[in-house]
Amino acid sequence: MAVVKVVELVGTSKASWQDAAEEAIREASQSLRNITGVDIVNQTAQVKDGKISEYRTTLNVAFVVEHHSHLVGTGAAAATKNV
Repeated sequence: MAVVKVVELVGTSKASWQDAAEEAIREASQSLRNITGVDIVNQTAQVKDGKISEYRTTLNVAFVVEHHSHLVGTGAAAATKNV
């Protein structure tokens, strides 16, 4: 059975709300594996001189939590056992 975790992120863009969401996913993909979906929570914008200067998209990102049993016997704890 899989466990799914959800984190809230805010992406920003000078171009569009969609680009802001895609940028958040691009960045999240650098450190989160197994992203399975997103839920757009909110879209806002910063206005400067009567024009939108920055689009902001708040989204919940869902990803599958990895089971770490395959890591047993690795890492620092295992290295100190052999000393």
